[in-house]
Amino acid sequence: MNSVSSLAYVHPDARLGDGVIVEPFACIDGNTEIGDGSRIMSHATVLYGARIGKNCTVFPHATVGGIPQDLKFWGENTEAIIGDNTIIRECATVNRGTASRGFTKVGTNCLIMAYSHVAHDCVLNNHVILGNSTQLAGEVEIDDYAIISGGALVHQFTRIGAHVMIQGGSKIGKDIPPYVMVGREPITFVGLNVIGLRRRNFASERINSIQEIYRYLYQSGYNISQATERIQKELPETEDRNRVLEFIRSSSRGIVRGSMEG
Repeated sequence: MNSVSSLAYVHPDARLGDGVIVEPFACIDGNTEIGDGSRIMSHATVLYGARIGKNCTVFPHATVGGIPQDLKFWGENTEAIIGDNTIIRECATVNRGTASRGFTKVGTNCLIMAYSHVAHDCVLNNHVILGNSTQLAGEVEIDDYAIISGGALVHQFTRIGAHVMIQGGSKIGKDIPPYVMVGREPITFVGLNVIGLRRRNFASERINSIQEIYRYLYQSGYNISQATERIQKELPETEDRNRVLEFIRSSSRGIVRGSMEG
């Protein structure tokens, strides 16, 4: 059975799964869905178009489904999708999409820390962590297991690869390829995210092969085009190699530079 406080507002058209908890002074709008076992805490707001999965928690003063902060938005019927087992902490905001994509999506097992903002049409895959006060502009894409530390600012349309670690306070205006750590000012490649990869059970041999890819990219003296050509010709084909090459070739903003590049 659900536990819905008499001091909360739940629109008659809201759809609540089994075992949902809605605490006093929470507000749940129409055209919303909240999955089994989720908890909407006091003073949290779930607005039109929100789709919250199972076993999620939305903390006080967080808002899911706010209309986009985009002057091109004309009231389209769009969504803000939150995957299962995701936590939205205090005062965080996840806006819904525009006609560009039609939805904003936060995947499963994510942690969106306090005061963070996920703008319209962003797509965060699974196991993503946004540190306190991280701000994502519109249409940012973040792949699995990426961690963006507190206070980072991410430019619109930027892509962040899987298993990335980003230093707190970073200004991110270039794409960040998979498996790396970036930081400093201006932001640069500072190495492979070895600790993160080991925590994800990457074998030492696999980590070494990824390091070799980034030696070509950032420590060889080649420009990015030259490095990718040599990686394609000289390194054995692996899933990781192909993932890095595909990321670089599909990057519209260009990837982050390295401090040792020529």
